[in-house]
Order: sequence, then structure tokens, then C-alpha cells
Amino acid sequence: MSTYKLSYFKGKALAEPIRFMLSYMEKDFEDHRFEREDWPKLKPSMPFGKVPVLEVDGYKQFHQSGAICRYLAKQCGLAGSDPEEDLKIDMAYDELNDFRAAIASYHYDANEESKNSKWEPLNTTTIPYYMERFENLGKSNKGYLANAKLSWVDIYFVALLDYLNFMAKQDLVGDDKPALRKLVNEVHAIPAIKQWVEKRPQSDW
Repeated sequence: MSTYKLSYFKGKALAEPIRFMLSYMEKDFEDHRFEREDWPKLKPSMPFGKVPVLEVDGYKQFHQSGAICRYLAKQCGLAGSDPEEDLKIDMAYDELNDFRAAIASYHYDANEESKNSKWEPLNTTTIPYYMERFENLGKSNKGYLANAKLSWVDIYFVALLDYLNFMAKQDLVGDDKPALRKLVNEVHAIPAIKQWVEKRPQSDW
């Protein structure tokens, strides 16, 4: 039986989709969370100096949140059943990643003037643009983001949502997004994920 150790900062963010996936698979894992001040000494031991990193069996290190979730999905039936289904899942994931990057560009901007200038276009154009299209994906796929069935990108989206909400300073999935709201509720109702959410350390992001 494989062992898993997931290393990340003390937050949800890009590690939470992996935690959701491991929980869905009912895999025990070491949830290694570290302080930001410890990162400089840990960074050289991480591939490409980035986290999250999933260590499997004590010696195999995997990085990149989406790639790890895709790898896990193939082990638990949450990947596509053919190349076209995988493509549709990957398209939804890539759009989600572009959306995250757009919000992060605002949130992490250290220049106050530059950051303030990004708020209005983010709030009035970028967020509505993406969220409308994600909602349409849900409506056209029986409540899911691809292929009319649950896949890893649905779990990724729901797991990432707290981080997106935190950076965007708003609840992105409100009453005006019924398909996405239903998806969020469905994923959180999966027993193993529900159990994880109830026991995980609390953090805003």
C-alpha cells in the first residue's frame, strides 16, 4: 500500500484539490503544513522550488497541483473514459487555472496603486465573464463542468473555491449560479470529502 505526504503552506489554496482527491480515494496521507518563514530552507528540496509537492512511498516526488490531481483521477475513475473526455476535462481545468491567475494578479500585487487599478476590471469584467461560462458549462453538462458526469475537475473547482473567494473578496458561487451551487453541495456531500472538511485545519484561504 502506497504512502502519501503532501507538503504545502498552512492554507488550502493549490493543495486543497489534492487533499480532496486523496480524501475521495480514502487514502491516508500526511498533511505536512509549514510556516512561510520555513519555506527558504525547504525550497531547495522541492522540485522546481515549488509546492504543493506530493511524496509517494517516501521517495517519489510529484509537483504541480493539476498534474497531481490528473494522476490521482486515473486511479479512482475520475478521469475521462477516452481522449475526447480527457480533453474536455483539461479545457475546463485550464480555464479555471486562467481564472485563478487573473484573480491572483490582483490579490498578490504589492503595488497599492496598481492593485487598486485592477479591482474594477476584475470585478466588473473578468469575474462575471468566467463565472457565467462556468455556470453555462454546468447547465450543459448535467451539473458538471465536463462530460455530464463527476470528474476530477469538478472536485478541483470546489476545493479551490475558498481560495478564489478569499482572493476575490466575494462569494463567487451565489444564488445566481444554481448549477455551480448544486455542484458545490454535491461534492461537499461526498462522505469522505465531508469528513475531511469537518476535520481539516481552519484557514481563510
